[in-house]
Amino acid sequence: MIDTHVHINVSPLFEEADAVIQSAQSAGVTDFLVVGFDHETIPRAIHLADRYDSVKIALGFHPTIAHTLKGDDYKMLEEALTHPSVRALGEIGLDLHWQKDTLDVQIEHLHRQLKMAQDKNLPVVIHMRDATEKTYDVLKQYAPLKGVMHCYSGPLEMLPAFLDLGMHIGLDGPVTFKNAKTPKAVAKEVPIDRLLLETDAPYLAPHPHRGQTNTPSYLPLIAEEIARLKALPLAEVLNATTHNAQALFDL
Repeated sequence: MIDTHVHINVSPLFEEADAVIQSAQSAGVTDFLVVGFDHETIPRAIHLADRYDSVKIALGFHPTIAHTLKGDDYKMLEEALTHPSVRALGEIGLDLHWQKDTLDVQIEHLHRQLKMAQDKNLPVVIHMRDATEKTYDVLKQYAPLKGVMHCYSGPLEMLPAFLDLGMHIGLDGPVTFKNAKTPKAVAKEVPIDRLLLETDAPYLAPHPHRGQTNTPSYLPLIAEEIARLKALPLAEVLNATTHNAQALFDL
């Protein structure tokens, strides 16, 4: 298994990185795409990539910090993206849950980073929360795209639109929640060749660990629930999602 979205660069996982990675590998998670999203987590992601062969990285500015960004910040990001372990630009996107009053500046920085990704031929990792239609309206201007809708939380009826853009769909711990009707419906409908496994650890721990600190060692719980929902053998889900991750992120 490959955890295609994890924050081992965030406390408390960062301080215990050796144990976190060893535990995950014991659970069958062989590789990790560690996502740096701000001024603290970007250098931490680079540090982890330098230390562990199993770690590759995605770097970008999260929409919730868009209103704080300055020109010099993009100089830092440009330099960081030259690191040989970079496999994607992100997570970038729109978030109207935590930042309801900064939509215009979020859209500005989403455009800027999408252009950077296309210039560098990098896949994008898209964060979308409470902003499905507005996110789609921006992304469609860059189609065809390569990347992933991280922890897809949009409505089921918008799933074909994002697939038509060329995007993969990432599913995380919420697909295991008993009352999570939409993620479960998405898991059933998303084509197996567009599916990626993510934990988003230390956030969004799957059932039965909901509310606790998440770790990449819980990725099998997500894979098992997706296999159940799709009525497929677990091995088929693991083979497909591993292949998808390797192809999209050049792993």
